[in-house]
Amino acid sequence: MKKDTYKTIQSAGTGEFKDRGSKFLGYAFPVAHEADCQEHVDALRKAHPKARHYCYAYRLGLDGNHFRANDDGEPSGTAGRPILGQIDSFELTNVLVVVVRYFGGTLLGTSGLINAYKLAAAEALQQSEKIEKTVAEVYRLAFDYALMSQVMNALKKTEIEMMQQDFGATAAVDIAIRQSETLETLRLLKARIADLPIEMVGDETVIEGLTLTWQYTR
Repeated sequence: MKKDTYKTIQSAGTGEFKDRGSKFLGYAFPVAHEADCQEHVDALRKAHPKARHYCYAYRLGLDGNHFRANDDGEPSGTAGRPILGQIDSFELTNVLVVVVRYFGGTLLGTSGLINAYKLAAAEALQQSEKIEKTVAEVYRLAFDYALMSQVMNALKKTEIEMMQQDFGATAAVDIAIRQSETLETLRLLKARIADLPIEMVGDETVIEGLTLTWQYTR
């Protein structure tokens, strides 16, 4: 079965490490998109205008291939990579960690920098609440008002998460279904709306007055 759960953090966490006058402030954030990461980095630059470096790393998605490590002027491999290593050590994704450095006047050397960025990142992640999330496929269910009772009863019986409802000229409901159960759940939902045995329902089954459209993966 395809993996459809992942570990991330519920809320932001902070950490701090000091070495020979330099101060390293770690910040961990839950993020969903690359744009979210840049917003957090920009906000920290504004919050700490006198800092010397704003190094960061993030990992996004389930496949593990969407990541970045940024040294922001520190010697190559001494900041971003150690930060990313801590995200991976906690087995997390959809996480950004930024470490803000105030320079204390003494050079720490390669090993000193790696250790400082590693420990500041680790502390920020340690202070964050870790959670496991389920990947879901979000669909929009649009239907004629004549089907309102059947649709709502079917959604309730199938115990599908309703995210948003829009009752304008036509009715629409956004629903979220666990990724690994999507095909089976959609068949069951159609069967209950149309009052048909599930054996008679397939992907191609059309219910008059109802459309089901995939929106995005959450």
